[in-house]
Amino acid sequence: MTSEQVTEAPEEGYERGLGSRQVQMIAIGGAIGVGLFLGAGANIAKAGPSLIVMYALAGLIIFFIMRALGELLLYRPVSGSFAEYSREFLGPFFGFFTGWTYWLMWVVTGMAELTAAAIYVHYWFPAIPQWVTALVFLVVLFVANLISVKVFGEIEFWFSMVKVTALIGMIVIGLGVLTFGFSAAGDTAAVSNLWEFDGFFPKGVGSSLMTLQGVMFAYLAVELVGVTAGESENPEKTLPKAINTLPWRIALFYVGALTVILCVVKWTEFAPGVSPFVKAFAVIGIPAGAGIVNFVVLTAALSSCNSGMYSTGRMLRTLSDNGEAPRIFSRLSSSKTPALGITISVAFMGIGVVLNYIVPEKAFGYVTSVATAAGIWTWLMILISHVLYRRGVESGRLRASSFPAPGGAKCSYVAIVFLLFVTCLIAYDADSRVCLYVMAGWAAALAIGWAVLKNRNPQVADREPQLEKVG
Repeated sequence: MTSEQVTEAPEEGYERGLGSRQVQMIAIGGAIGVGLFLGAGANIAKAGPSLIVMYALAGLIIFFIMRALGELLLYRPVSGSFAEYSREFLGPFFGFFTGWTYWLMWVVTGMAELTAAAIYVHYWFPAIPQWVTALVFLVVLFVANLISVKVFGEIEFWFSMVKVTALIGMIVIGLGVLTFGFSAAGDTAAVSNLWEFDGFFPKGVGSSLMTLQGVMFAYLAVELVGVTAGESENPEKTLPKAINTLPWRIALFYVGALTVILCVVKWTEFAPGVSPFVKAFAVIGIPAGAGIVNFVVLTAALSSCNSGMYSTGRMLRTLSDNGEAPRIFSRLSSSKTPALGITISVAFMGIGVVLNYIVPEKAFGYVTSVATAAGIWTWLMILISHVLYRRGVESGRLRASSFPAPGGAKCSYVAIVFLLFVTCLIAYDADSRVCLYVMAGWAAALAIGWAVLKNRNPQVADREPQLEKVG
């Protein structure tokens, strides 16, 4: 790798404490969450076996997004990641908007996941009040994130290991049932279950497409590997490896797991609100199957909350460094963590725990849809930044990245169209449409905040994108 290929990563003051092993597992864990373990049940009921195609299609688009992000990360690996690229290629306002929107995404996700984790523990210990469990998890993860990035990475490594092991175990057991016919499901398990009950698209193509919004939520956080760029020991090696393994992770953990489950158990037996993994374990007849899956889903929720604390603190520091958040958020603790940014973010997540006592159960759906909308915005900014970066490279204004996306900007254009299509699906669906209203209100609030910021500090808005020239 030469200086002609990649812009040197700036020294941001963070400890580069995330090794290859941890970055790989963070990347894997980011692609396996509660959206798969729980959300897939409702989507199977809506789309039947065709949900497999929806996960594969969405997974392909996610790969396009991650390769675009990978090219940008190797051009300039910084902790602010997509907010920094939005600022560089689209202007200061877009960096401001993207940074705060990504912060919002993780805060609302943390609210939901923390309360969900308390509900999962309630399964085993119904006598313990849920608020107590939620508070304990909040404090433990908060302290872990303050200690050092190595502790965060190690916790995320083991959380991801649990999820990966559970999914591989489910696939192996399912293949055993299909091949050898053992267990209570042996007589009915067959590949033909994918098409025998009203076909592969039993509810029609339109109904299948409507599940894409839920499918995209399942992929949220896959971009988290980009936030680790400023703290990876060797981003030039670890980040490409993490991104290039994404296709097989999606093929195995999403497409593979769902295919096996739908072969073992016919799709008509799944219902909303019930994990397809719990159902599959029950049909196969594995002892304590529900308890095993409950533990795995608990791990997924805590993993998501842990990631939220990590990324919100880093994003607040990036905003602060650019004059778009209070300057005090720029400070690092003695352990080189953005302690104040993490603390403020955790305080907002804690408010969510309290609020969940007074809002209806449907609020969880609203929270996840808001997170999806915020995630779509983040992905769009990655893609648009990539398109503009490629134009800069082709015109000779910018250095080429050592990790170019296949097809150049063409795949980014395809992904942009796909995300806009999913946004239209969200607008069409009455239940999820509310998130667009929330995002409109959020956009208005940020626009007002930007106007105030410009008035107080005109230099923030006057900065031109720094497009480094070659030569």
